Amino acid sequence: MQALKEARKCLETVTPLLGDCGQVCGGACCRSLPGEETGMLLFPGEEALMATWPGAKVAESPLGKVFFCGGQCQRENRPLSCRVFPLLPVLRPGGVKVATDLRARAVCPLARQGKDALQTDFVQAVRKAGEILARDPVQRAFLEKLTAQQDDLRALHRQFGR
Repeated sequence: MQALKEARKCLETVTPLLGDCGQVCGGACCRSLPGEETGMLLFPGEEALMATWPGAKVAESPLGKVFFCGGQCQRENRPLSCRVFPLLPVLRPGGVKVATDLRARAVCPLARQGKDALQTDFVQAVRKAGEILARDPVQRAFLEKLTAQQDDLRALHRQFGR
C-alpha cells in the first residue's frame, strides 16, 4: 500500500496541461459513453481509498477492479488511473517507460496528439510513479497486465491499420 500512496502523491499537483484539460473536451474522460457505463481501473489496494466516495461503486473486470464515480469527481482523491490519464506507465526491458494509453484515444484529444503535447512535468511524474509501483511485487504484476494489454492493443492497431 505504501508504493501506491507514494505513486499517487507524485501526481497530486501535476496535470497534462497547464490549465484544466477538461476544458478542451468538456471532461470527456469523466463521462460515460451513451448507452454504457464506463469507469477507471483501480490499482491493487486502491479500492480501500475509494470506500468513502459518495455514490461511487466498484465492479470486477478481467484486469481487476473498476471504479465508477458517476462523474462526481473528488479531484484530490481520484484514482491513480485518473491521475495518469491519458498516459500509462509500462514495463519495458530498459525499465519503466511512459506510453500514451491506447484506450484513451477514443475519448481524449490529448491522447491522439501524443506525449509531446503534454506538460513535461506531468510525463516525468507518470514515469516516477511507475518506477515506484514497479518496485512493489503486487503493483508490478498489475503493471505487467496493463503493459500486456497495451501491447495487444498496439498489435491490433497495426493489424488493422489504425
